[in-house]
Amino acid sequence: MPLRLYDTLTKEKRPFEPIDSGNVRIYACGPTVYDFAHIGNGRAAIVFDVLFRVLRHRYGADHVTYVRNVTDVDDKINVRAARDYPGVPLNEAIRKVTEQTYQQYQDDVAALGCLAPTVQPRATEHIPEMRAIIEKLVAGGFAYVAEDHVLFSPQAMNAANSVMPRYGALSKRSLDEMIAGARVDVAPYKRDNTDFVLWKPAKPGEPSWPSPAGIKAEGRPGWHIECSAMAWKHLGEKFDIHGGGIDLVFPHHENELAQTCCAFHSDRMANVWMHNGFLQLESEKMSKSTGNFFTIREMLADWPGEVLRLSMLKTHYRSPLDWTTKGAEESARTLDDWYAVAADAEPGQPSAALTEALYDDLNTAQAMAVLHGLRNAAASGGDRERGEFAASLRLLGFLSVSAADWKGRKQQASGIDAEQVGRLLADRTAARARKDFKESDRIRDELAAMGVVIKDGKDADGKPVTTWEVA
Repeated sequence: MPLRLYDTLTKEKRPFEPIDSGNVRIYACGPTVYDFAHIGNGRAAIVFDVLFRVLRHRYGADHVTYVRNVTDVDDKINVRAARDYPGVPLNEAIRKVTEQTYQQYQDDVAALGCLAPTVQPRATEHIPEMRAIIEKLVAGGFAYVAEDHVLFSPQAMNAANSVMPRYGALSKRSLDEMIAGARVDVAPYKRDNTDFVLWKPAKPGEPSWPSPAGIKAEGRPGWHIECSAMAWKHLGEKFDIHGGGIDLVFPHHENELAQTCCAFHSDRMANVWMHNGFLQLESEKMSKSTGNFFTIREMLADWPGEVLRLSMLKTHYRSPLDWTTKGAEESARTLDDWYAVAADAEPGQPSAALTEALYDDLNTAQAMAVLHGLRNAAASGGDRERGEFAASLRLLGFLSVSAADWKGRKQQASGIDAEQVGRLLADRTAARARKDFKESDRIRDELAAMGVVIKDGKDADGKPVTTWEVA
């Protein structure tokens, strides 16, 4: 079955044909490392991790290059550095902030079950590539210098008679419609309101580098040029897939596309543009001002990462996602069951029905229905069925630990004293042996009040055995 992906640029779902099947190339916008990433950033990380896994499954793990960038030069970083490290030279303070928040992000997305990308380039390590692209744009007449700034001209791009797409093609906006949404300052040195900054002069104390285009004063890059430079460096002038959240379509991805196509006189930057939908919390838009805003780290304090992952994959990546506590509780119960059935099974091959769902534009909602069917077959079947179920779950990034570790983690997170439970179970077993069922029932009720559910059964030799789990 062909892999089909939805392309934001053409607004159609079509068969995916890599430029080079021996090196399938993906670029996804990563974090700006100034603070803990919010849970919406977690959704993007999970979506493109699933894509990475699916491509590795289809083309081979050694034949996929996944680049997820790190923005480590930004006004928000400068503000955080000055606030947290007063009296420390700004550049040193910035390094402290970016190193700390970079590691926080890595730890958080790893806890969500995300594989490490092939390359995680930092913006500050790609200043020469940014200057090179800017020089190309100025030489081609697509950018100009004004008061130590370099600005890109969408008007010049659209006036060019070439194979390049029109500015606005990705977001489906006209130049007039973009003026209100453009994240660039209105300034007297700009030729047009839609012009956006490629390079700007640095303020005293800010990080700075030698400027391009003959500008004598040192400066720093604008936001959009960073990703064009890092994608070019690690994936080439054209590559297969560019991804990110739907909020990045305009202006960030629109500007990336414009910069890259104009610099290299190309008709495209990526063959496919993929964007995940917004995330809401309890049916409300996330907002710091209303307190309806949570970081991945805060969520991980309440839920295992795989619970967050499953809750996000129940909804198709292009659809808005409503995160609810009730949904997370359902995901936790589902994972308890999946671990009990499949975590310790010998590995097999993922189900063809599962890969068929994922090959249909990462249809994880359909994949969930497939997994529930596989679970039932595994519970009533043999090693082959359990192995297929386990392999299918692992393809989606689940079953990262053993069944015992999963159960132990849940017990530990509950705050229940496992040793106390063990003593009570031993007392109950003794009471049952002497047929003191009143005492046995009392102990069962005491355990239930602690949040413990007990199950009486028999072991492989037919001897009575009692197990417990968190309610």
